[in-house]
Amino acid sequence: MTEPRPGDAFHPGDVLNNTYRIEALLGRGGTSDVYRARSEISGRLVAIKVLKAEFSGNDDYLVLMTREEEVREIRHDAIVRYSENHRTSDGLVYLLMDYIDGPGLDRKLKEGPMPVDDILAVCKRVGEGLKAAHDRNIVHRDLSPDNIILRDDDPTQAVVIDFGIAKDTNEGAETIVGNEFAGKYAYAAPEQLSGNTDARSDIYSLGALLLANYRGKSPDVGANPMEVVQKKGEPLDTSGVPEPLKTLLDRMTAPDPSARFQSMKDVLAFLDHGDDAQEALSDETVVVAPPKMVTPKEDKPVPPPVQKQKPAKAPAKKVEKTGSGSGGLIAAAAVVVLIGGGAAAWFGGLLGGGGPEFPPVSPFSLVIENTENLPVSASGHVPSTDLQNALVGRMNDLGGTTDLTLASGDIAPSWEDDVLTVLDDIAALDNWELALTGNVADITGATSDPAVLSALTAKYPANWPGGLSGTIDVALTSLFLDPALVDDLLNQYADCGPLVQINEPGPTGYGPDDPVLVQGTLAGADSKEALQDALDDLADGRNVVVDAELLNADLCLVENYLPKAPESNIEILFSNGDTGQEVSGGVFTVGQNPVIDVIIPDDIFTGFLSVSVVDVSGNVHHMLPNNGRADNSVNTLRAGENGVVPVRAAYSVSEDSPPGSIAFRVDDSSLGKSKVLVIHSEAPLFRQMRPRTESAVAYAEALSEQAQAGEGLIRSLNSRILTTSQP
Repeated sequence: MTEPRPGDAFHPGDVLNNTYRIEALLGRGGTSDVYRARSEISGRLVAIKVLKAEFSGNDDYLVLMTREEEVREIRHDAIVRYSENHRTSDGLVYLLMDYIDGPGLDRKLKEGPMPVDDILAVCKRVGEGLKAAHDRNIVHRDLSPDNIILRDDDPTQAVVIDFGIAKDTNEGAETIVGNEFAGKYAYAAPEQLSGNTDARSDIYSLGALLLANYRGKSPDVGANPMEVVQKKGEPLDTSGVPEPLKTLLDRMTAPDPSARFQSMKDVLAFLDHGDDAQEALSDETVVVAPPKMVTPKEDKPVPPPVQKQKPAKAPAKKVEKTGSGSGGLIAAAAVVVLIGGGAAAWFGGLLGGGGPEFPPVSPFSLVIENTENLPVSASGHVPSTDLQNALVGRMNDLGGTTDLTLASGDIAPSWEDDVLTVLDDIAALDNWELALTGNVADITGATSDPAVLSALTAKYPANWPGGLSGTIDVALTSLFLDPALVDDLLNQYADCGPLVQINEPGPTGYGPDDPVLVQGTLAGADSKEALQDALDDLADGRNVVVDAELLNADLCLVENYLPKAPESNIEILFSNGDTGQEVSGGVFTVGQNPVIDVIIPDDIFTGFLSVSVVDVSGNVHHMLPNNGRADNSVNTLRAGENGVVPVRAAYSVSEDSPPGSIAFRVDDSSLGKSKVLVIHSEAPLFRQMRPRTESAVAYAEALSEQAQAGEGLIRSLNSRILTTSQP
C-alpha cells in the first residue's frame, strides 16, 4: 500500500456515490491514482482509478478515460473488468474496476528471476487476454511489469490491468502524455518512439517484460535519449536464456515489427506447438530435444494431478474464433520443464506420463450468455475439443463469439453433456446467461411466455442434469411496458424540474415497437446519460429519446422549488437593444444588450406579474416588482390599455428607463444559460418585497415558504432560457 497524503483526492473512510468506502491508496501515477474500496451494499472489493484534479477538466484525458472504460467489452479472465465512469460533486472523474488481489510482476521482478515454467504460464495467460483485446481492435500500448498482476500469486491467473489512460488521443498514439512514459522505455516497442503502434507493439512489450522477469532485472535502455533510440534498434540480449524460451522471446521482440510474430494468435500457436505450429494444425506435433540448460532458480513442486475427463489423446486441431488451446505448450518446452519438474503437469498428456490432458485450472469456469444489447458469447474453460467445437457451432449459428480455453479441472465426468442439456433447456428464453464454476451452475434470464417459465421452474433447481447443481432466476416479462413504470423512473431521476412522457402509448402500455419519448430539464450531461441508460434498461429494446434541456445547478435548484402551475398565453420576447431586432433563439454574445419584454395577452386584466431572471452565476434578479417598481398589478401595468400590452422588464442601455429598471450588456465573466420566469398570481407573490438581487438559494427558500402558505395563489408560470456566449 502507498502512504496517504493530505492532498490526495480520497482518504480512507471516504464514501463515493453513497456506495464505495475507500480503504487504502494502492498507488500513484502521473495522471491518476488508484484506490481500494469496498461496496457498502454488497461488500465487494473494487479498485477505483481517479483522474488527478488538474486533468479532470481536460477533454483529452476525459476521452482517454472513456476509452479505458470501453475495455469492459472485452470478456476474458486475463483482462481486468471495468464497470463505469463517475464524477464527484467536486468534479473529479473516477473509473470503477475489479480489485485483483496478488503481487504485480514489478514486485516479482524485485524478488529476482522467475522460473521458466512461470514465465511461460504468464505468457500464455496474458497472450490469451491480449488476443481477446486485439480481436476488438484494442491495443494496450503500455505493457510493463507493474500492470500485470498475478491473482493469488498464481502465474496461470495473471491479469492485465490499466489499459493506458495516459495516452495521446490522436490515432496511432504518437506520444504518451504526462510523465508516465519516462519509466517505461524499457518495454516500449521501437516503433512507438516514432508514433506507430499496433498489436505487434504489445507482442514486443510482453516479450520484453517476460525477459526482464526471467533475468530478475529491467533491460538497460541507455542513459540519454540518443542511447535509447540506438538500443531500441538492436535485438534484446537473450544470451543464456534456455530454449524454447529464447526463440519465443527473440521472435516476440525483434526490433523490426515485420520480423516478429504478427499476432497473439501466432504467439499462442508457438506456445502450443513450437516451430511446428502450422503442421500441428493438421494434428501433427514434433518433439524437439532442447540444448542442455540450467534454470536460474529452483522450480516449484509439481502440483497434484487433476482427474482427467477423457482418455489422453494428442492435441486436436485448433478451432477458429475460439480462445487458444492449452493442450501442448511447446513440445520442446515439455522436455525443458521435465528437467526442473515445475510444470510437468502441463505436458503429461503429450508425453504419456499419466498427467492431465490439458492444463489444470481452478476455478474451472465457463460463462455462456445471450443477453440484451450484447452479442451472444461463450468464454472460459472447456475440458475437450468436442465441447469446444459444439459451443463454437452454437455461437456461430447465433452470430456470436467464443473465447474458450482447453483445460482440466475438478468437474463431473458428465459435465460436457450436462452443459449442453442445460443450454437446450434455456434456449427458449428471451435472454439468458449460464454461469458455471466447477459443478455449480447459475441460470438467469427472462421470458414473456409463462409456459416457458413454468417448464423451466418445474425442472430447475430440483433436477439439474448429471453432476450439476445450482440456482435459477428467470423473470416473467410483459410484451407491453407500463407507462407508470416510466413515470416512476422519471421521478427518480428528475433533478431539475419535472420530466414527462410526450407520446401516448396504447391502453395496454408501450408495445414492442413503440418509442419512449421524454422531455424536461436536467442538471447536466451526466444526469441525461444516467437517465438514458436507466430508460434503455427498462424499455427492453424500444427506442428511447430523452429530449431534455441541460441547465446549471443553480437553475435546477430554483426549478425544483418553482410552484406547480400551468403555462398561460403570456409571452416572453427577446430583442437586441442596439439594433431593435428580435432575437428569436434567445442567444446573446459578449457585448450585446439583451432586451426582455413580457407580453400580456388580451384576456388577462387582473392579478399580479412577478418577473425575475436566474442567471448563470447563481443570482436572481427581480425585474418586477422591486424597490424601484413596486406596483406589479396587471391593472397598473396595462395603464388603461386594452388588448395585447407589452411590459418591458429589461431595457436597452441607450433608452430612458424608469427608476428601478434593469439594463445590461453581456460580459465574459459568466457565460451560459439563464432563465426568465414570469409568475401570474392572484395576490402579491411574497408578503414582503424581495431584494433586487439575491442568491438562488434564498429565492428557492422563499418559493418553498410561499408554496406552503399560499396554495391556490398561482395562476400560471411561464419561462424562457436566455443564453450568453462568446461571439
